[in-house]
Amino acid sequence: METDIFANQKEEDAIDSQYFQGEKRKVIQPSSLKDPKLEKLKEVLTNWINGILKPEHIVVQSLQEDLYDGLVLHHLLSSLAGVHLPVEEMALTSTAQIRKLEVIMEELNKRLGLEDSDQIRWNVNLIHNKDLLATIHLLVAMVRCFQPETDLPPNVKIEVVIVEVGRSGIKSDVQVEILTQDSITRKDSISNTESEDPIEQLLKLEAHKVNTVKKAILHFVNQNMSTMGLQVADMDKQFSDGVILLLLIGQLEGFFIPLCDFNLTPVSHSEMLHNVTLALDLLNDMGLQMSSIDPQDIVSQDVTATLKVLYALFKKHKGK
Repeated sequence: METDIFANQKEEDAIDSQYFQGEKRKVIQPSSLKDPKLEKLKEVLTNWINGILKPEHIVVQSLQEDLYDGLVLHHLLSSLAGVHLPVEEMALTSTAQIRKLEVIMEELNKRLGLEDSDQIRWNVNLIHNKDLLATIHLLVAMVRCFQPETDLPPNVKIEVVIVEVGRSGIKSDVQVEILTQDSITRKDSISNTESEDPIEQLLKLEAHKVNTVKKAILHFVNQNMSTMGLQVADMDKQFSDGVILLLLIGQLEGFFIPLCDFNLTPVSHSEMLHNVTLALDLLNDMGLQMSSIDPQDIVSQDVTATLKVLYALFKKHKGK
Protein backbone atom coordinates (compact mmCIF):
# COMPACT_ATOMS: atom_id res chain seq x y z
CA MET A 1 0.00 0.00 0.00
CA GLU A 2 2.78 2.42 0.96
CA THR A 3 4.61 1.65 -2.30
CA ASP A 4 1.58 2.74 -4.33
CA ILE A 5 1.33 5.97 -2.37
CA PHE A 6 4.82 7.13 -3.29
CA ALA A 7 4.95 5.71 -6.79
CA ASN A 8 2.24 8.17 -7.88
CA GLN A 9 3.55 11.21 -6.07
CA LYS A 10 4.92 13.29 -8.94
CA GLU A 11 5.34 16.60 -7.15
CA GLU A 12 6.96 15.36 -3.93
CA ASP A 13 10.61 14.39 -3.63
CA ALA A 14 11.31 10.71 -3.25
CA ILE A 15 11.47 9.50 0.34
CA ASP A 16 14.97 8.65 1.46
CA SER A 17 14.19 5.96 4.02
CA GLN A 18 17.68 6.01 5.49
CA TYR A 19 17.65 9.80 5.91
CA PHE A 20 14.26 9.81 7.63
CA GLN A 21 14.83 6.65 9.69
CA GLY A 22 13.20 6.96 13.11
CA GLU A 23 11.33 10.15 12.13
CA LYS A 24 7.80 10.95 11.17
CA ARG A 25 7.10 12.95 8.05
CA LYS A 26 3.91 14.31 6.53
CA VAL A 27 3.50 13.87 2.80
CA ILE A 28 0.62 15.24 0.73
CA GLN A 29 -1.57 12.52 -0.73
CA PRO A 30 -1.17 12.36 -4.54
CA SER A 31 -4.94 12.74 -4.94
CA SER A 32 -4.84 15.99 -2.94
CA LEU A 33 -2.05 17.52 -5.02
CA LYS A 34 -4.57 18.26 -7.78
CA ASP A 35 -7.26 19.54 -5.42
CA PRO A 36 -8.57 22.82 -6.97
CA LYS A 37 -8.55 24.52 -3.56
CA LEU A 38 -4.90 23.63 -3.02
CA GLU A 39 -4.04 24.79 -6.54
CA LYS A 40 -5.81 28.09 -5.86
CA LEU A 41 -3.99 28.56 -2.54
CA LYS A 42 -0.63 27.93 -4.23
CA GLU A 43 -1.54 30.45 -6.94
CA VAL A 44 -2.57 33.12 -4.42
CA LEU A 45 0.59 32.62 -2.35
CA THR A 46 2.77 32.77 -5.46
CA ASN A 47 1.09 35.99 -6.62
CA TRP A 48 1.41 37.41 -3.10
CA ILE A 49 5.16 36.79 -3.08
CA ASN A 50 5.64 38.17 -6.58
CA GLY A 51 3.62 41.29 -5.72
CA ILE A 52 5.82 42.02 -2.72
CA LEU A 53 9.11 41.30 -4.47
CA LYS A 54 8.25 42.94 -7.79
CA PRO A 55 10.36 46.04 -7.00
CA GLU A 56 13.33 43.71 -6.50
CA HIS A 57 12.70 41.93 -9.82
CA ILE A 58 12.36 38.54 -8.10
CA VAL A 59 9.82 36.18 -9.67
CA VAL A 60 8.68 32.93 -8.07
CA GLN A 61 7.19 30.27 -10.31
CA SER A 62 7.10 27.29 -7.95
CA LEU A 63 6.63 27.37 -4.18
CA GLN A 64 8.36 24.04 -3.99
CA GLU A 65 11.40 24.83 -6.12
CA ASP A 66 12.07 28.52 -5.49
CA LEU A 67 12.12 28.95 -1.70
CA TYR A 68 14.45 26.21 -0.48
CA ASP A 69 17.72 28.21 -0.62
CA GLY A 70 16.54 31.11 1.57
CA LEU A 71 16.87 33.91 -1.00
CA VAL A 72 13.13 34.54 -1.42
CA LEU A 73 12.36 34.18 2.30
CA HIS A 74 15.18 36.59 3.13
CA HIS A 75 13.82 39.23 0.76
CA LEU A 76 10.25 38.69 2.02
CA LEU A 77 11.37 39.21 5.62
CA SER A 78 13.25 42.33 4.60
CA SER A 79 10.29 43.79 2.68
CA LEU A 80 7.57 42.85 5.17
CA ALA A 81 9.32 43.52 8.46
CA GLY A 82 12.23 45.77 7.52
CA VAL A 83 14.67 43.15 8.83
CA HIS A 84 18.12 42.94 7.23
CA LEU A 85 19.95 39.84 8.40
CA PRO A 86 23.72 39.30 8.16
CA VAL A 87 23.50 36.49 5.62
CA GLU A 88 25.00 36.09 2.19
CA GLU A 89 22.78 37.09 -0.72
CA MET A 90 23.43 33.99 -2.82
CA ALA A 91 24.02 30.73 -0.95
CA LEU A 92 25.25 28.26 -3.56
CA THR A 93 26.19 25.19 -1.54
CA SER A 94 23.81 23.06 0.49
CA THR A 95 25.73 23.85 3.69
CA ALA A 96 25.55 27.60 3.04
CA GLN A 97 21.84 27.40 2.24
CA ILE A 98 21.05 25.54 5.46
CA ARG A 99 23.14 28.00 7.48
CA LYS A 100 21.28 30.90 5.86
CA LEU A 101 17.89 29.28 6.46
CA GLU A 102 18.72 28.75 10.14
CA VAL A 103 19.23 32.48 10.63
CA ILE A 104 16.09 33.35 8.63
CA MET A 105 13.89 30.76 10.37
CA GLU A 106 14.97 31.91 13.81
CA GLU A 107 14.05 35.52 13.01
CA LEU A 108 10.83 34.55 11.23
CA ASN A 109 9.58 32.41 14.10
CA LYS A 110 10.31 35.30 16.44
CA ARG A 111 8.39 37.75 14.25
CA LEU A 112 5.50 35.29 13.94
CA GLY A 113 5.35 34.94 17.72
CA LEU A 114 5.94 31.20 17.46
CA GLU A 115 9.25 30.71 19.24
CA ASP A 116 9.29 27.33 21.01
CA SER A 117 5.67 26.82 19.97
CA ASP A 118 4.05 23.53 19.09
CA GLN A 119 2.19 25.44 16.34
CA ILE A 120 5.31 25.50 14.14
CA ARG A 121 4.78 23.16 11.20
CA TRP A 122 8.02 23.87 9.37
CA ASN A 123 11.73 23.72 10.03
CA VAL A 124 14.99 24.36 8.22
CA ASN A 125 15.34 20.80 6.91
CA LEU A 126 11.79 20.64 5.58
CA ILE A 127 12.09 23.96 3.75
CA HIS A 128 15.50 23.07 2.36
CA ASN A 129 14.21 19.67 1.22
CA LYS A 130 11.47 21.45 -0.76
CA ASP A 131 8.65 20.11 1.40
CA LEU A 132 5.53 21.65 -0.13
CA LEU A 133 3.36 21.19 2.97
CA ALA A 134 5.82 22.91 5.30
CA THR A 135 6.40 25.70 2.78
CA ILE A 136 2.68 26.42 2.46
CA HIS A 137 2.19 26.40 6.24
CA LEU A 138 5.04 28.91 6.62
CA LEU A 139 3.74 31.23 3.89
CA VAL A 140 0.17 31.17 5.24
CA ALA A 141 1.51 32.12 8.68
CA MET A 142 3.50 34.99 7.14
CA VAL A 143 0.44 36.29 5.30
CA ARG A 144 -1.66 36.15 8.48
CA CYS A 145 1.02 37.99 10.44
CA PHE A 146 2.26 40.65 8.04
CA GLN A 147 -0.67 41.22 5.68
CA PRO A 148 -3.85 39.80 7.30
CA GLU A 149 -6.01 41.68 4.79
CA THR A 150 -4.79 39.37 2.02
CA ASP A 151 -7.62 37.10 0.87
CA LEU A 152 -6.53 33.50 1.09
CA PRO A 153 -8.87 30.74 -0.14
CA PRO A 154 -10.82 29.60 2.93
CA ASN A 155 -11.31 26.07 4.21
CA VAL A 156 -8.41 24.45 2.33
CA LYS A 157 -8.03 20.92 3.66
CA ILE A 158 -5.95 18.13 2.19
CA GLU A 159 -5.16 14.53 2.97
CA VAL A 160 -1.65 13.79 4.15
CA VAL A 161 0.16 10.55 4.79
CA ILE A 162 1.95 10.41 8.15
CA VAL A 163 5.03 8.36 7.32
CA GLU A 164 7.20 6.72 9.98
CA VAL A 165 10.31 4.97 8.76
CA GLY A 166 11.75 2.24 10.96
CA ARG A 167 13.97 -0.77 10.60
CA SER A 168 10.94 -2.97 10.03
CA GLY A 169 9.76 -0.81 7.14
CA ILE A 170 7.46 2.11 6.47
CA LYS A 171 4.33 2.67 8.53
CA SER A 172 1.76 5.17 7.31
CA ASP A 173 -1.52 6.72 8.36
CA VAL A 174 -3.78 9.07 6.39
CA GLN A 175 -5.06 12.22 8.10
CA VAL A 176 -6.69 15.50 7.12
CA GLU A 177 -4.47 18.59 7.34
CA ILE A 178 -5.96 22.09 7.55
CA LEU A 179 -4.07 24.73 5.56
CA THR A 180 -6.53 27.62 5.94
CA GLN A 181 -9.46 27.97 8.31
CA ASP A 182 -13.14 28.33 7.49
CA SER A 183 -14.21 31.92 6.95
CA ILE A 184 -17.62 33.29 7.85
CA THR A 185 -19.30 34.66 4.74
CA ARG A 186 -19.82 38.39 4.57
CA LYS A 187 -23.60 37.92 4.78
CA ASP A 188 -23.37 35.81 7.92
CA SER A 189 -20.91 38.25 9.43
CA ILE A 190 -23.27 41.17 8.84
CA SER A 191 -26.32 39.36 10.17
CA ASN A 192 -24.54 38.09 13.29
CA THR A 193 -22.57 41.24 14.15
CA GLU A 194 -24.48 43.92 12.32
CA SER A 195 -23.58 46.73 14.67
CA GLU A 196 -20.15 45.51 15.78
CA ASP A 197 -16.93 47.03 14.51
CA PRO A 198 -14.23 44.64 13.15
CA ILE A 199 -11.78 45.85 15.80
CA GLU A 200 -14.28 45.12 18.58
CA GLN A 201 -14.62 41.62 17.16
CA LEU A 202 -10.84 41.29 16.99
CA LEU A 203 -10.34 42.27 20.62
CA LYS A 204 -12.58 39.38 21.68
CA LEU A 205 -10.12 36.89 20.18
CA GLU A 206 -7.07 35.32 21.78
CA ALA A 207 -4.24 37.66 22.71
CA HIS A 208 -1.82 36.24 20.12
CA LYS A 209 -4.32 36.92 17.31
CA VAL A 210 -4.77 40.51 18.49
CA ASN A 211 -1.00 40.95 18.64
CA THR A 212 -0.63 39.58 15.12
CA VAL A 213 -2.97 42.24 13.71
CA LYS A 214 -1.36 44.98 15.81
CA LYS A 215 2.07 43.98 14.48
CA ALA A 216 0.82 44.17 10.91
CA ILE A 217 -0.69 47.64 11.47
CA LEU A 218 2.45 48.83 13.27
CA HIS A 219 4.60 47.63 10.37
CA PHE A 220 2.30 49.48 7.96
CA VAL A 221 2.61 52.70 10.00
CA ASN A 222 6.40 52.57 10.27
CA GLN A 223 6.75 51.70 6.59
CA ASN A 224 4.97 54.94 5.71
CA MET A 225 6.60 57.10 8.39
CA SER A 226 10.18 55.99 7.73
CA THR A 227 10.68 58.63 5.02
CA MET A 228 10.00 61.28 7.67
CA GLY A 229 12.51 59.76 10.07
CA LEU A 230 9.79 58.73 12.52
CA GLN A 231 9.33 55.38 14.23
CA VAL A 232 6.39 54.15 16.30
CA ALA A 233 7.26 51.64 19.00
CA ASP A 234 4.19 51.90 21.24
CA MET A 235 0.98 52.03 19.22
CA ASP A 236 -1.17 52.45 22.33
CA LYS A 237 0.56 55.65 23.49
CA GLN A 238 2.29 57.45 20.64
CA PHE A 239 -0.90 58.50 18.85
CA SER A 240 -2.50 60.12 21.89
CA ASP A 241 -1.29 63.66 21.12
CA GLY A 242 -2.44 63.48 17.48
CA VAL A 243 0.88 64.56 15.95
CA ILE A 244 1.96 61.29 14.37
CA LEU A 245 -1.63 60.57 13.37
CA LEU A 246 -1.86 63.86 11.45
CA LEU A 247 1.53 63.32 9.79
CA LEU A 248 0.51 59.77 8.84
CA ILE A 249 -2.75 60.98 7.28
CA GLY A 250 -0.90 63.61 5.28
CA GLN A 251 1.70 61.08 4.15
CA LEU A 252 -0.91 58.50 3.06
CA GLU A 253 -3.24 60.97 1.38
CA GLY A 254 -0.49 62.98 -0.26
CA PHE A 255 -1.22 66.40 1.19
CA PHE A 256 0.54 68.78 3.59
CA ILE A 257 -1.21 69.93 6.74
CA PRO A 258 -0.07 73.49 7.52
CA LEU A 259 1.84 73.63 10.80
CA CYS A 260 -0.31 76.55 11.86
CA ASP A 261 -3.38 74.27 11.86
CA PHE A 262 -2.12 71.98 14.63
CA ASN A 263 0.31 71.80 17.52
CA LEU A 264 3.53 70.05 16.49
CA THR A 265 4.74 69.83 20.10
CA PRO A 266 1.57 69.75 22.22
CA VAL A 267 2.08 70.09 25.95
CA SER A 268 -1.45 70.49 27.26
CA HIS A 269 -4.51 68.29 27.13
CA SER A 270 -6.42 70.87 25.08
CA GLU A 271 -3.66 70.99 22.44
CA MET A 272 -3.67 67.21 22.14
CA LEU A 273 -7.45 67.19 21.89
CA HIS A 274 -7.30 69.83 19.14
CA ASN A 275 -4.85 67.69 17.13
CA VAL A 276 -6.86 64.49 17.44
CA THR A 277 -10.13 66.27 16.64
CA LEU A 278 -8.56 67.71 13.47
CA ALA A 279 -7.30 64.23 12.49
CA LEU A 280 -10.74 62.65 12.94
CA ASP A 281 -12.38 65.48 10.99
CA LEU A 282 -9.97 64.85 8.11
CA LEU A 283 -10.76 61.14 8.19
CA ASN A 284 -14.49 61.85 8.16
CA ASP A 285 -13.99 64.17 5.17
CA MET A 286 -12.18 61.28 3.45
CA GLY A 287 -15.24 59.07 3.99
CA LEU A 288 -13.71 56.81 6.63
CA GLN A 289 -16.62 57.38 9.06
CA MET A 290 -14.83 58.21 12.30
CA SER A 291 -17.81 60.08 13.75
CA SER A 292 -18.45 57.30 16.27
CA ILE A 293 -15.01 57.79 17.85
CA ASP A 294 -14.62 60.37 20.59
CA PRO A 295 -11.35 62.36 20.28
CA GLN A 296 -11.04 62.16 24.05
CA ASP A 297 -10.70 58.37 23.80
CA ILE A 298 -7.62 58.70 21.60
CA VAL A 299 -6.07 61.28 23.94
CA SER A 300 -6.79 58.96 26.86
CA GLN A 301 -4.89 56.17 25.08
CA ASP A 302 -7.96 54.00 24.60
CA VAL A 303 -6.62 50.96 22.71
CA THR A 304 -9.88 50.17 20.92
CA ALA A 305 -10.38 53.71 19.63
CA THR A 306 -6.76 54.01 18.47
CA LEU A 307 -6.90 50.65 16.69
CA LYS A 308 -10.15 51.58 14.92
CA VAL A 309 -8.55 54.70 13.43
CA LEU A 310 -5.35 52.96 12.38
CA TYR A 311 -7.22 49.96 10.99
CA ALA A 312 -9.35 52.26 8.82
CA LEU A 313 -6.20 53.80 7.34
CA PHE A 314 -4.54 50.39 7.03
CA LYS A 315 -7.55 48.93 5.20
CA LYS A 316 -7.75 51.83 2.76
CA HIS A 317 -4.06 52.15 1.90
CA LYS A 318 -2.54 48.70 2.36
CA GLY A 319 -1.09 47.43 -0.88
CA LYS A 320 -1.13 50.79 -2.67
